[in-house]
Amino acid sequence: MIEQTAVIEARKPMGLFARYLTLWVALCIVAGITLGHLFPALFQQLGHWEFAKVNIPVAILIWLMIIPMLLKVDFSALHQVREHWRGIGVTLFINWAVKPFSMALLGWIFIGWLFRPYLPETQVDSYIAGLIILAAAPCTAMVFVWSNLSDGDANFTLSQVALNDVIMVFAFAPIVAFLLGISSITVPWETLLISVVLYIVLPVIAAQIWRRMIMHSGGQSRLDETIHLLESPSIMALLATLLLLFGFQGGEIIAHPMIIGLLAVPILIQVYFNSGLAYLLNRQFGVAHCVAAPSALIGASNFFELAVAAAIALFGFESGAALATVVGVLVEVPVMLSVVKIVNSSKGWYEKKSRV
Repeated sequence: MIEQTAVIEARKPMGLFARYLTLWVALCIVAGITLGHLFPALFQQLGHWEFAKVNIPVAILIWLMIIPMLLKVDFSALHQVREHWRGIGVTLFINWAVKPFSMALLGWIFIGWLFRPYLPETQVDSYIAGLIILAAAPCTAMVFVWSNLSDGDANFTLSQVALNDVIMVFAFAPIVAFLLGISSITVPWETLLISVVLYIVLPVIAAQIWRRMIMHSGGQSRLDETIHLLESPSIMALLATLLLLFGFQGGEIIAHPMIIGLLAVPILIQVYFNSGLAYLLNRQFGVAHCVAAPSALIGASNFFELAVAAAIALFGFESGAALATVVGVLVEVPVMLSVVKIVNSSKGWYEKKSRV
């Protein structure tokens, strides 16, 4: 039954919104900047609705985004980890030992040095912080789409995502705090821990309780129906969050129109580097292509909803950190689709060496 559930959950086609996510983000940039210019007082008021340094409107919107995604994760699939231990090991190595640190290095090189003259000096450290936060959260939901498009093993994908979510509860805050610390960026530990509890621990618990209630009362078909019904509110929550962000960031973007393109450079390099490294390591270890493909994709994509929430909580709406995480949203779909195309087109070459 668990294997059937895994196949059903991981074989979802890419929906209209996900396919054109880059377009929606671009439209939000224009709309947010326009609305921020026309109604600055409204945006400032929304930015001050806080409790314990957590912005209330954003907290509500992030929960609306995250809960539907976490409903797809079945933690009972964790027992399948042993079946694909080599692919699991490669993905964990990339997600937790390579990706956050490679992004920090790329941030220091490109944002802190090469592009520094073209960026507002007061925001450089914040941009680097946003890139680090983005890379420290491995993707949870969109990887089901990438796995489907690359003919990935559904059971591997589900068990890998479940394991990553468990690790994220404990590893996200220490990794972010460590990398920000060695970057000489002050991080309020209390706010970081609140973010982890609010945007990881509580949503995971709530989603799993809700998931079990749905499965108990109506089974897989009821769960699929519920997730489908939540898609529209989740999409609207993401778009509303982006509108708020760009409403605050509009002046900075107009003053420095190259910001988004410059921030995209280290993100693009990081995605191709980590996906390529995961793909090659899996080939070296003789992992089947149906596991290596989603392993490479999971190793490269990011949980951008969590990253956006954490960046806002730690540094505020108007921070460079928040903007950097949103650039991750902007490039997510086109760059990941290009990685899917690469792993699919190279399957013949890959299988010449694969032993499994």
